[in-house]
Amino acid sequence: MSLNPNIKLYEGSRFRNTKASEEYVHVTFKYSDVPAEWDGWVPVEYRRTGVSIPEDDRTKLEEHLNSIYNQMHPSKYQSWKQKQDVYWASTRSVETKDIFYILADGKWHCRNCDISNANFARRIQDLKESGYTIATHLNYHCPVCGNNRSTRLQLLPIDRVELAGNGYETWSPALRNRIISVLGNFDVYESTPSRNCLPDHKFSEIRWDDDTKAENPDTMTDAEIRSKFQLLSNQRNQQKREVCRNCFQTGQRGTIYGISFYYERGPTWDADIPTKGKDAEHGCVGCPWYDIARWKSELTRLIAYSDSIKNVKK
Repeated sequence: MSLNPNIKLYEGSRFRNTKASEEYVHVTFKYSDVPAEWDGWVPVEYRRTGVSIPEDDRTKLEEHLNSIYNQMHPSKYQSWKQKQDVYWASTRSVETKDIFYILADGKWHCRNCDISNANFARRIQDLKESGYTIATHLNYHCPVCGNNRSTRLQLLPIDRVELAGNGYETWSPALRNRIISVLGNFDVYESTPSRNCLPDHKFSEIRWDDDTKAENPDTMTDAEIRSKFQLLSNQRNQQKREVCRNCFQTGQRGTIYGISFYYERGPTWDADIPTKGKDAEHGCVGCPWYDIARWKSELTRLIAYSDSIKNVKK
């Protein structure tokens, strides 16, 4: 399969959204039967919908662009829009819904000019987690408002990916409550019981691929729960995401409390371990954020051992 001749792919470096570990290519779509041309960015690395196209895989890239091109034919827009109206008619965040309808025309929108929301980043994350595909241009110079470091966004009017298929794992309310109960309502970062803890996957989702996601049945054993999850506050969960994102992009593993201690491997990602997929989890072991309780235990043991050596020398 070759690239549709009505697609113009602007060759060169990919555009990157380092805050979300996303990558895009610049294209224009022309349609011979309608006087319309779409100029925008198509995500080629977008973990929420499972898109991950290596830079050297031309065939996969062309197939991807052809698929997006077909979905975005102007004749399909009204049908797509009607489906979204049904989706948003149910009880959902009004603020997120308002931003969706600003972006729903498929055009670029400046965050300063068009989107006025104090919790803008959370609203965009909500849209992405709802299965929408959004390109993000950071440090954009807006000719309208004159802001040199604005952000502009473009939502692609294509099929929304259902939550169950976008690379994330889900669990039932009953299992969620059981995870919290099995882990003792204990915030492992703060080392204190808390009623505001959330289940956190020890293995960061940013390193998952299509084969990583697994079922979380209500029948999971206590041992399976303890192996897979830990409890964090929402604030620490977001902090961990940023640490894991930086590690994924730079290879620099994170720290907690500023302590550069790793009970396995060192401060940089092991080059012999894949960066994505099930095997990537081996590279996370030893990082403070991967299993905070074990990290604290290993650090405490090291300190105790060091103190015992000092006492022997005395």
